[in-house]
Amino acid sequence: MKSMKMGNKRLATLVGCNYPNTPNELHGCINDVHAMRDALVNRFGFDPSDIVLLTDAPSSLVMPTGANIRSALNRMIDQAEAGDVLFFHYSGHGTRIPSARPGHGFRHDEAIVPCDFNLITDVDFRHLVNRLPKGASFTIISDSCHSGGLIDKEKEQIGPSVASGAPPAHRPKIIPLDSILQHLTSLTGINSLDIGTHLCQVFGGDASIKFRLQKLQSSLVGSLHPDAGILLSGCQANETSADMNPTDDGDKAYGAFSNAVQMVLKEHETKLSNRELVTMARAVLREQDFKQHPCLYCNDENADAPFLWQPEHSKPQEPQLTSML
Repeated sequence: MKSMKMGNKRLATLVGCNYPNTPNELHGCINDVHAMRDALVNRFGFDPSDIVLLTDAPSSLVMPTGANIRSALNRMIDQAEAGDVLFFHYSGHGTRIPSARPGHGFRHDEAIVPCDFNLITDVDFRHLVNRLPKGASFTIISDSCHSGGLIDKEKEQIGPSVASGAPPAHRPKIIPLDSILQHLTSLTGINSLDIGTHLCQVFGGDASIKFRLQKLQSSLVGSLHPDAGILLSGCQANETSADMNPTDDGDKAYGAFSNAVQMVLKEHETKLSNRELVTMARAVLREQDFKQHPCLYCNDENADAPFLWQPEHSKPQEPQLTSML
């Protein structure tokens, strides 16, 4: 396995959206990112001051809107230098968007759903990856429905499997496109089924680059640095990811994939490759009777590179964090 020269910075943005007091409410997403924050500090050598945490908890001063998430991600990219390790963990709803690209026919694209429904798409993540300086890495965990392929054009390493049987009772982490369109139409008053029209009307320059610059999309999102991105998705592009809310006293709610990752990390204190982590998380979910299949997207070398380039020795630090942009 080829080693990566360690940079001076380890930067992370963690986003948990529970959508409280709405029809789309989830329960475990904020718990997911708090657990990951602890792992980053205690195991992977992240300084608490270099971790941005965005949640829609009632006490949050800065909400995980589309604009705020993009701002945090862009700040990480802007600071990145060769050898730096960047990380984004998202736990919340996902959705699929109809897309007709020249030469590709009809297909669906993937997106995450911030608390204000200002979608962040696979094209946005490709654009972020393309901006990385050579030698930096950008790892994404997306515990959301339809998260497979969330970095557009990234190479698939661990991909589709066939699910069978009935999964345990859970809330899927998806907001259907029709529900998003209904919400946005109530804001714009525009009679259109084109989601891009509504998003641009409501969010203007903060809307996804996919909808703002559709005609220039192919030139903007070409694979300038196609191997810099690493995606660990909670499920395949055609699957849903589970949000669990245990009824037993004292048990915390959690996302099935995020929890599987934490279980694997706790059981294996030595370095794990991205491929090993996804494979083991799949096994955990299979043992728990979940019918979602985590996937891995990255280049061949990064598939066998250590997850988050785990340092040889990680020194625990006091649990501080950056909670606003």
